Amino acid sequence: MKKQTQQSITSLPLSPDQERHSRVVKYTVAMSVRLLCVILCFFLHGWFLLAAVIGALVLPYVAVIAANTVSSKAAGTVLRPGSVVLVQAPPKDDE
Repeated sequence: MKKQTQQSITSLPLSPDQERHSRVVKYTVAMSVRLLCVILCFFLHGWFLLAAVIGALVLPYVAVIAANTVSSKAAGTVLRPGSVVLVQAPPKDDE
């Protein structure tokens, strides 16, 4: 019979709610920086304006990629238990 390894709580992946929250936070931070870049476009001149415009154009792509990357914590696999196996004790020798 194949021996199953014990499942450790530290090797379990994040719950779907925790993973979703993490992705929403990453996306919100990136899009907030983009909003700051758009606002700065009205007040900056020269090379700073170019940097703000590039940030405003590139950050949506970066935000989506960052929000959809799988964290290393989610790489764990969950072992599904098999069916219950009944084991009978060996017969006793009455001598």
